[in-house]
Amino acid sequence: MTPRRTALSTAHSPADEHGTDTERQVLLDVTDLTISMRTDGERRTLVRGVDLRLGRGQTLGIVGESGSGKSLTARAIVGLLPAGLRAAGSVVYDGMEVIGTRERTLRAIRGSGVSLLLQDPFTMLNPLQTVGAHLTESLPAATRRDKSEARAEVLHRLDEVGLQADVVDRYPFQLSGGMRQRVALAAALAGDPGLLIADEPTTALDVTTQAEVLRLLKAVQERRGMALILITHDLRVAFSVCDRIQVMYAGSIVEESAAADLRTGPAHPYSHGLLLAEPPVTHYVDRLVSIPGKVPRADAVADRCSFADRCGWSTPVCAGSRPALVALDGGRSSACVRLPEIRHELTGEPDAVEHSPSAPPVRPESKPLATLTDVRKTFRTTRLIGRSVTSTALGGVSLTIGEGESVGLVGETGSGKTTIARSILGLVTPDSGRVLLDGVDASDYRRMTRAERRRTRRFVQVVFQDPYASLNPSLKVGVTLREALDARGAAGDPAAEVADLLARVGLPASYADRRPSSLSGGERQRVAIARAIAVEPALLICDEPVAALDVSAQAQVLELLREIRRASDMSMLFITHDLSVVRQMTDRVLVLHRGDIVEVGDTAAVLDTPQHAYTRRLLNAVPGIEQRAVGSSRQGAGS
Repeated sequence: MTPRRTALSTAHSPADEHGTDTERQVLLDVTDLTISMRTDGERRTLVRGVDLRLGRGQTLGIVGESGSGKSLTARAIVGLLPAGLRAAGSVVYDGMEVIGTRERTLRAIRGSGVSLLLQDPFTMLNPLQTVGAHLTESLPAATRRDKSEARAEVLHRLDEVGLQADVVDRYPFQLSGGMRQRVALAAALAGDPGLLIADEPTTALDVTTQAEVLRLLKAVQERRGMALILITHDLRVAFSVCDRIQVMYAGSIVEESAAADLRTGPAHPYSHGLLLAEPPVTHYVDRLVSIPGKVPRADAVADRCSFADRCGWSTPVCAGSRPALVALDGGRSSACVRLPEIRHELTGEPDAVEHSPSAPPVRPESKPLATLTDVRKTFRTTRLIGRSVTSTALGGVSLTIGEGESVGLVGETGSGKTTIARSILGLVTPDSGRVLLDGVDASDYRRMTRAERRRTRRFVQVVFQDPYASLNPSLKVGVTLREALDARGAAGDPAAEVADLLARVGLPASYADRRPSSLSGGERQRVAIARAIAVEPALLICDEPVAALDVSAQAQVLELLREIRRASDMSMLFITHDLSVVRQMTDRVLVLHRGDIVEVGDTAAVLDTPQHAYTRRLLNAVPGIEQRAVGSSRQGAGS
């Protein structure tokens, strides 16, 4: 094996297939990209020695956990690093060097050369601008000067991404998440870029909208011959879209290969761990596998294998020096010095107990804990063209959650899942119907006595979707948890009680002195879970609890919730659009569509033999659902 400088091999480019000069097809050439920042008088490296090459019409995926350096690499390519960060090395786009180029020159290629599509469709658009205004300001100046021409071009761009003309005069808050993401894509494409960088473009979207956006990205790319870089932590998404994939860890590339090769046989233990951490959609497993620990700082592992501390195959030789990214057969690369010895374990048939299909535990019939009967809710939304617009969120929903039972609610955005949760929590008052919680009528919290409200709020707690917004940033973790313990009326030593709560969610007692800003997403969600269980609720509502987390943190949080349920026999209501979460976490599942339950049954029966067309549509939208489990049990399982 020989060291290699360029991580993206050109051996698989379309130009080679036709026997033409590969170099003429290269659009982006990144060599030895390093990103650093100065802190406390020292320069700290965040991204180290990244090489990639991308041809016109090619799709590259960059995958890895949060903190690996994926988004910083993308921003360096377009010259948009945050203040205080410095890039070194070389980034050549279409023959022009980006690093060191004046801002005025870079502005000329942004949008028309390279365009960046950001992650969150709910925050990337200005709420005070209409869709038409967003797209107009993204058009070339010559087109903007003529208002009628600009209007026609905006309508054309909306049609290209599958939106109707009446969307042009709407504001972002009047659009669904999928529609906002389409508008953002139209704006990113308005300058006809040669390269589109999509940074987690489907993270906040439901499964069918995600499938639609991915199909749209590929269709637009193929029509335009555009190059595409997709940044994601979802390997299923990467496999469904990308030609080649780079796996990034602690600021460096540790593996690069064709997507199909990575899917069937990873060439680095970290890639293998990411594949194992994907919860299967097709079958239940007794234990969800995760990568223990978290991504280290790039500087902390500059002189050794960056993954050694989390790797089940690590030996002293791995800590001796920093492994280079070296070429393998078939145009692949890996930065693992032990690969020749362990490769058969990475590519062998699945033998991990954790990912062998098994039957979920059978729960006996239990008495109802929470019951909703014919609950209906209609919302009146903003005025459009002088008239009120109403929408039906729930059209008469009835459901029961038994003692110790875990029930899943699935459906697209807008199907009514969160409205059901908010009705149970007393945050929404149904127009009609009844909500019973442990025998107490909780249909309208305003009519309950103070004692009933206090009892009900201890009875049911919630874990929200966004770990970054659900905790007060000004309070230390210990203070947040003590508030919850006080609400329960805990009489023990406060410090000991907080330490016990942190231990239950797998965090050390020292985290009590930290603020949320110093925690990773997975750690914040663990604190949110600790706060929820502090009052010892009988029912825990989990509203998309892992949607914002990368794949390994997802597995850790889900396994933590399993352990809490096993230890306390707590009932759970799982609201999610991720069918793999439903498979692993629920006994029964209810499928919602436009405010109505269209299918209900045992989870395995509904997912294996769906009876309703809408349920089949949800299943068909899951990327890579046929993917087999990958396997060796050597990768550690964290909790």
